[in-house]
Amino acid sequence: MLLVLESSFSGIYNSGTDTLTVGVFFIILFSALLIGALQALVYLHNNRCSRSFAVTLAMLPAVVATIILMVSGSIGAGVAVAGTFSLVRFRSAPGSAKEIAAVFISMAAGLACGMGCPGLAALFALIMCLADTFYARVGFGGRKGDELRKTLQITVPESLEYAGAFDDIFEMYTTDARMVRVKTTNLGSLNRLTYELTLRESGSEKNMIDALRCRNGNLEINLSAQATEPAEL
Repeated sequence: MLLVLESSFSGIYNSGTDTLTVGVFFIILFSALLIGALQALVYLHNNRCSRSFAVTLAMLPAVVATIILMVSGSIGAGVAVAGTFSLVRFRSAPGSAKEIAAVFISMAAGLACGMGCPGLAALFALIMCLADTFYARVGFGGRKGDELRKTLQITVPESLEYAGAFDDIFEMYTTDARMVRVKTTNLGSLNRLTYELTLRESGSEKNMIDALRCRNGNLEINLSAQATEPAEL
């Protein structure tokens, strides 16, 4: 059984000894495109992303496979290609952890195709897509009560002594509240306070905001889901 699997996933092209033909190139290229399209469709099904990112995921394996074919085992060319890929980060905005993982999976599939193993690349992509779907369905990495964890930003006048000014309101509507940031705004005439909260119950947001508005002079209040990554200063 293992011998059958090994033979079915053996390389169709050896960059060190074989001569690259047009037929082999098209097999590798279209295999990489199909694998990329599968990964992009699964990612779109499990996550939200832009159209440009989906197209990038679909085309990236073919691009990487072609580059590997052109390198043909040359160490010097491989180092040059690695340096080129490292420059991409300076021309693009940083993505989320999911997007970075998806890019690495596409690159790994493209590398396998470029080494002449499209069957192995397809198996790898299939396993990773199934794993991604499974983790998305079971909510892997999530915590109970995530919907109750909020980030609150309150704008207050510079004259207001904000330390402890909202403690009674937080005690009524939250089980935990802590100030994580204070930032001056509007040339120092206003302060923007950032809190991380855990609500007592869902649906109490409006009542809490109404109480806060009476305390901060009806200035801006922003309540959002608590981010897993640090907010920008």
